[in-house]
Amino acid sequence: MLRVALFGCGRIGQVHARSIAGHDDAELAWVCDPVLPAAQTLAARLGGHATDNVAQVLADPDVDAVVIASPTPTHIDLLSRATLAGKPVLCEKPIDLDLARIDQCWSDIAGLRPFVMMGFNRRFDPTFTQIRRRVGAGEIGTLRALRITSRDPEPPPRAYVVSSGGIFRDMTIHDFDLARYFLGEIAEVQAFTADDGNEMLAAEGDAHQAMVLLRSRSGALCTITNSRSCVFGYDQRVEAFGDNGMLEAGNQTSSSVRASGPFGAEASDTYLRFFVERYRDAYLAEFDEFVHAVREQRQPSPGFADGRAALVLAEAAIESAATGRTVTVSPHLTDGVLT
Repeated sequence: MLRVALFGCGRIGQVHARSIAGHDDAELAWVCDPVLPAAQTLAARLGGHATDNVAQVLADPDVDAVVIASPTPTHIDLLSRATLAGKPVLCEKPIDLDLARIDQCWSDIAGLRPFVMMGFNRRFDPTFTQIRRRVGAGEIGTLRALRITSRDPEPPPRAYVVSSGGIFRDMTIHDFDLARYFLGEIAEVQAFTADDGNEMLAAEGDAHQAMVLLRSRSGALCTITNSRSCVFGYDQRVEAFGDNGMLEAGNQTSSSVRASGPFGAEASDTYLRFFVERYRDAYLAEFDEFVHAVREQRQPSPGFADGRAALVLAEAAIESAATGRTVTVSPHLTDGVLT
């Protein structure tokens, strides 16, 4: 069994804890959080020892791997320390909010040939991976356009917004990675934002809506539509359009039942509430890939370079939204290779 230490007991930490505890070749060895009662509660429910001491966890020779699900400002420190301790790492997005700090982190650990997998779980969503596989098999001919829609059911609390880095670094970063997953490297970015009169988001310099247009190096286009709230639920769709047809992943509901009558046709249940429910299978598949990559001693995907590349696109979108100009992305900034 792969003995895994988890850093962070918040909402996403609990998602990862369930993935670890439910895997047939892994067990939760440690739960570490500065709020010790939270760590103790999670460990009592899913297994492992609880602590607020990072050094204690990393010094344990029986820890085979580490999952970092703590707040973003802690990622680089924990990632660096875990790598120096010789532990493979699965780290939630983003690596950091600052490219210079990310580059310094890589400079510090590169010589160790680190094993770092990034938590871009949407690459592992069964519907999205099926579309990508079928595109790759040539089912719709040359892929010409990708449309990604991602709308949250409601805005996050102010405390979260303050430290999130803004909509592009926090929310759209998943979509930037998904765009690269389908289209390869991105050459141009154009972005627009609106606060839609949301006083809290406006006061924090953040946006309620964002729309992004990407051009890949191959010439294919991608549109990304984000919103911090959506009255009909968690809106998560992907459409791939090619010369010979189109493939689309629609929203998911709690059941496949459809009702028709004088009130209307094809009425369904509401969409799954939020990312915990909608991407449950994706998180399980992501962790399974992590376990297999560790066991097979191969580099995982997405890796550290993919985490950096997604943030480069987020920074380009921020610049575009601020200036009103299309931003050209230099190939060496997102080529997925770090030396």
